[in-house]
Amino acid sequence: ITVQMAFCYLFKKPLSSIKSALITALGLCLLLKSPSVLVSSIAAFTAIASKFLITYNNKHIFNPANIGIVLAIVLSGQAWVSPGQWGSSTLLWFLIGSAGLMMVLKVGRVDTTLVFLSTLAFLTYARDVWYLGWEVEVWLHKLSNGTLLLFAFFMITDPRTTPNHKRARTLWAVFLAILLFVVSAFFYVQTAAIWLLFVISPLTIVLDKRFKHRLYQWNVIN
Repeated sequence: ITVQMAFCYLFKKPLSSIKSALITALGLCLLLKSPSVLVSSIAAFTAIASKFLITYNNKHIFNPANIGIVLAIVLSGQAWVSPGQWGSSTLLWFLIGSAGLMMVLKVGRVDTTLVFLSTLAFLTYARDVWYLGWEVEVWLHKLSNGTLLLFAFFMITDPRTTPNHKRARTLWAVFLAILLFVVSAFFYVQTAAIWLLFVISPLTIVLDKRFKHRLYQWNVIN
């Protein structure tokens, strides 16, 4: 919040954007693990600073929490993400789903979450159940991963880092789901979602140019 206030002062932005900093802080607290206060502070600073310094056409290029997590892991060696830390219970589905739906419906990005999860669910089912003959419970267990749900509802629905046009968001979500399926199923990278989002974030610039649509504004009904 302090970093957000400082940049708001430097760039003459309204302090109402502090709410955005709270969302970013929540994402960092839920996903990033580190024994170092310094590393955590650097991740927080990087996340907020990126919103002001790494932009294109008045949009962030990278999801703030995502870039904070990635750089903390890469640069410090004292940070990590634990994919299974939130378990996979039915209650978890309900809590994350309810909170997530309230947010994505408010910002008009429920399509991104549904397309992403549907594509990933279909590909995983086709491989695990149809091709490998595993029990359906294995498929359900994979999809009920807490970190995956947090990622789907809270990280890839940021209206300031995802494509503006609905069709572009659909393509973007399908592409991300396919990449995640391939990397996690065949290369066994269980934290792939965090890395892939960082890698494909610049693709939003290309999609916004191809599919013209108005820029999302927090104080305007979209």
